[in-house]
Amino acid sequence: MNAHEKYMHFCLSLAIKGIGKVAPNPLVGCIIVNDGKVIGQGYHHEYGASHAEVDAINSVKNKKLLKSSTLYVNLEPCGHHGKTPPCADLIIRSGIKYVVIGTIDPNPIVMGTGLQKLVSAGCDVKVGVIESECNILNKRFITYHTKKRPFIILKWAQTADKFIGRKSKDLKKKDNIHISNSASQKLVHQWRAEEQAIMVGTNTALIDNPKLTVRKVKGNHPVRIVLDKDLNIPASFHLLDGAIATILFTSRKKARKKNIEYVTINFKGNVVKQVMNELYSRNITSVIIEGGTILLNSFIKKGIWDEARVFTNKRKWNEIVANGIAGVQAPAIAGEVISAKEIKSDLLLMLKNVS
Repeated sequence: MNAHEKYMHFCLSLAIKGIGKVAPNPLVGCIIVNDGKVIGQGYHHEYGASHAEVDAINSVKNKKLLKSSTLYVNLEPCGHHGKTPPCADLIIRSGIKYVVIGTIDPNPIVMGTGLQKLVSAGCDVKVGVIESECNILNKRFITYHTKKRPFIILKWAQTADKFIGRKSKDLKKKDNIHISNSASQKLVHQWRAEEQAIMVGTNTALIDNPKLTVRKVKGNHPVRIVLDKDLNIPASFHLLDGAIATILFTSRKKARKKNIEYVTINFKGNVVKQVMNELYSRNITSVIIEGGTILLNSFIKKGIWDEARVFTNKRKWNEIVANGIAGVQAPAIAGEVISAKEIKSDLLLMLKNVS
């Protein structure tokens, strides 16, 4: 690993600290190096706050050193006015002449403009250092701008014989069925805190009455998204408690109330596409879909998913449920394995869509 790669990895370690807080902006970390020493560092802390480059430059105590320093940043500095002034302009004003960039910003209003500003001002710019790792870190942001939809994560827990939950005909049975173990459940709450939105279908809402909030870890609640064609979810259910922002996609018109917004779509048409278009227009860059099987399969069949995170418990369905409750088969999915690891009694398989 050369010096450029080492320093860019440092930028990534800073950038990841903003996960779950900066969206729809990207994760960005920045360091300033002078004579082999890091004299400044920063990252984008939250949406609307200072960008990483500003944070890093402001952290340098002796500003005279900037003219002989190198700035490292994992994503191209912005060259336009948004919620904050252009970072490229600040870099130029600071006198920094050497800039190393991990990857170009895919946002059409940025793409290449920051780079061009730096080059035109006489900066020596190097682009593409550990570019693959930089792109992976900002997979949500990149997918949003290149595919014009949110980054889609499919998540479910299944038994050893591949059952995901109980059938809707058993709705009146109040059995509290947990397939994955407590450690896996805590990890799921961490994932929720990292994504902008979380989605379920009507059956899951009716069967489980989920809260879809972050409770087992510290973090922001994702926007709750529910598909409820005929508005069958009772007003007393958690998803309609108005505690956090919630979007219901339905075929019926209904006025917004408190934190609940009703969006009318055509359920006879391409539901997945309509939902994706709506979420894209709302600047939602990522969604974790937690079921059930019908909703998960609708995304799998359309090929509109990016990652799948599947927990498989060592127990079979009849070992978890002893009172004759019928189970629902888990989705079938094919993808490239990213990782596989054991979490106590669960095996977590991470897949990515390569189609």
